[in-house]
Amino acid sequence: MLKGNSDELAAPENVSSGEEKTGIKVMPVEECIVEIVSDAGEGAQKAGQSFGSVSAKMGNGVWTVEIIPAEVQPPARSRAGASGIRIRFGSDKVTNMGDEADLVVAFNEQVLYGRIDQKAYREGTIILIESKWKESKVPEIQEEYALAMQEFKQYGFDVREIRMEEECLKFVENPSKGKNMWVLGMLCSIYARDIEKAEAQIRHTFRRKSKKIIESNLLLLNAGYNWASKNLNLRFQILSEAESVSKVVMNGNEAVGMGVMAAGIEVCSMYPITPATSVTHYLSEVFEKSGGLVHQAEDEIAAIGFAIGASYAGKTAVTVTSGPGMALKTEFIGLATMAEVPLVIVNVQRGGPSTGLPTKVEQGDLLSAIFGQPGDTPTVVLAPATIEECYHFVILSRQLAEAFRMPVIMLTDANLATGVQPFTRPEINLDSFSPPIDQSPWKKEIRPYEWDEKTGLSQRPIPGQSDGMYVLTGLAHDEESHVAYDSHINQLGCNRRSRKMAAIFKTLSPPTVNGDEKGDLLVVGWGSTLGAIEEAVNKARQMGGSVSSLHLRFLSPIEPGLEKIFKRFKKVMTVEINYGDEENDPLITSENRRRSQLSWFLRAHTLTDVDFLAHIHGQPMRPGFILQRLKKELGL
Repeated sequence: MLKGNSDELAAPENVSSGEEKTGIKVMPVEECIVEIVSDAGEGAQKAGQSFGSVSAKMGNGVWTVEIIPAEVQPPARSRAGASGIRIRFGSDKVTNMGDEADLVVAFNEQVLYGRIDQKAYREGTIILIESKWKESKVPEIQEEYALAMQEFKQYGFDVREIRMEEECLKFVENPSKGKNMWVLGMLCSIYARDIEKAEAQIRHTFRRKSKKIIESNLLLLNAGYNWASKNLNLRFQILSEAESVSKVVMNGNEAVGMGVMAAGIEVCSMYPITPATSVTHYLSEVFEKSGGLVHQAEDEIAAIGFAIGASYAGKTAVTVTSGPGMALKTEFIGLATMAEVPLVIVNVQRGGPSTGLPTKVEQGDLLSAIFGQPGDTPTVVLAPATIEECYHFVILSRQLAEAFRMPVIMLTDANLATGVQPFTRPEINLDSFSPPIDQSPWKKEIRPYEWDEKTGLSQRPIPGQSDGMYVLTGLAHDEESHVAYDSHINQLGCNRRSRKMAAIFKTLSPPTVNGDEKGDLLVVGWGSTLGAIEEAVNKARQMGGSVSSLHLRFLSPIEPGLEKIFKRFKKVMTVEINYGDEENDPLITSENRRRSQLSWFLRAHTLTDVDFLAHIHGQPMRPGFILQRLKKELGL
């Protein structure tokens, strides 16, 4: 934790600096990383999401990461079954999950071991642990708990045993229902969170529940707050900046859902798949109010087929999925490309292949999105780097899909999907909506694929237009939509579809370099790694390293000017969450080394020797992990 010393920062509401009336010293800090870990189903994530939302509403920067086990319901008290959440919050903007946690609340000791294996904690990390296991009626559990307490202290953790369940029993009959809210209250006391904002958050979270349930959770919240105020000598004051603009707080999947409505899209067709499903959970609650429809199809293939049909009818639809769903949608993506039907596809990436790591983060679908089609299938691929961009890029995707009559794939990932962050409240702009469907008579002299030779663009007949009927086909065809029996027609169609990509490329600007325009090392990233990369690069620069970074949002077509930018640096490397061989792995040589996906793509595109730092740990990139490699590269 870092001490805060800025005179421009304001103290949180209802909290005084220095010492409280209890005599407990309040320590000002600039940021903190908190984790809540438990068995699956104990509500740790809900407590952490509420804590993050309260902190954001108090003016703090926030980033959350859900800790989700691979199994839906893993065995209780298992090391592999840790479920929970990490909340990083501070006085300034927070863009990633950070490194080791400062404080952890654990519902049992076994779930901590899985996090320790992932190097989530450091010497001095405060552990607040449920102590009921010390008196378990099962001898083996008593032994496990006692051994864990010894080992945790040997690791250098600051362990505090708390009778959480016993305290909850003073207020409710079943502490398993609501202990998470007691923990939320305890954390609000420790970090001087505004209890009234916490109460309001609970009312919002449980708004669809009965009054009795809401009152029970409020009772436990205040009980945890009061207990911690009297019994814990832990008080941290997270300084915050006064808000000058109105902000919203949400996760990336909610931002995608809001972007769908802000884009004027009226149909979302999907089949449930982790971690994308919550996009449609959110839309199912609110979409009807904006005139929209969520269609849950019988499978992924039917979902994209339904979306293409809706788009063909005149209003561009969206289909939301993850990697395995993209594999099933492949043939229909080719149909939309060949038939030139606008379509927005949101791929919330997860670990693969096959079922892979359904609850973990990965950036493994880049090359699949760009090249994963039979034949030549040019497709726009873009990747938001922040939760705010998850909102705006849906609007951009719809606009591109309609302007160029083609599918647009938007790649997010599990890190963005479940991460919560505040950002400036977006304003609804009518220009973001689709124009009204044109039903004026079609000019007979205009062919259904009247391709412009330079741009590949053509007007689109809409079903229902007088004289606008034509045959829609997935076969290679000419401007009249006639099947390409002549040998030159397929070449012509491919040329024109490719011209669209060139036309889009002409509208793009070179990416902005974070740091100096030239130097020893340039780090290139894409997607959710933005915050961790820039934090690591900025720290390396403070150490005297000659290093800069840039982040790509457009991957197909790729952003311009990269070759010129790369030539200004002695070395270029990517940072990615997908697979690449380490140089010293057995049998690996410079000839057979498999490179991470963006590294491979940039080498082919720029003819530059692009190195990489990649991992597939199922975890978001940490700035400390990247900084370690930067220090090695720069000799720091």
